[in-house]
Amino acid sequence: MSDINASSSTQTAIRPALDRLVSLFGAVVVVVLLAAGAGLLYASSFIKGQVHDQLVEQGITMPTSDAYGKLSAEDQAALAPFAGQAMTTGAQAEAFANHYIRAHMDAMSKGKTYEEISGEYIAMSDAQKATDEGKALGQLRQTMFMGDTLRGLLLNAYAFGTMGVIAGYAAIGAFAAAVILAIFVFLGLRHAKKA
Repeated sequence: MSDINASSSTQTAIRPALDRLVSLFGAVVVVVLLAAGAGLLYASSFIKGQVHDQLVEQGITMPTSDAYGKLSAEDQAALAPFAGQAMTTGAQAEAFANHYIRAHMDAMSKGKTYEEISGEYIAMSDAQKATDEGKALGQLRQTMFMGDTLRGLLLNAYAFGTMGVIAGYAAIGAFAAAVILAIFVFLGLRHAKKA
């Protein structure tokens, strides 16, 4: 009987220590989550600011229905929410790159890529390049190059803008997890005092 009482006393003494230890570990995790949340929030704000500032410097105004009215229904639907706005966000950059520039490039090249157009032009002889057809293909090649370059830059802005949004959501998740864990830490420490 005395062995049972001794075992029970030992467990009673260990339980509060274990509660404190787990709660202290939880408190460390809360601090880490708060630091991670702060870092993610800063990253989100920095990325959004950079994307905004870089796009504003370009001075691009999103097209209105007058400019995109003859494009496909999918392209029109993607551009409509931003019609006439100054381009300042990654979402606008993606819509402009994929549903305005690309649509016009596809129409000009009949669906061919810059690589295909350039290959056709390079394969021409100098005499062929000097013809009206050769000059037109050379101009199309240049236009496709510029369009692809602009699309690439805008899609980079879209990618970074998306990372900023994800970092913002991750910051909210880290802060929420820190609050929930802080509640459990408080309850664990309170339980340790009672035991």
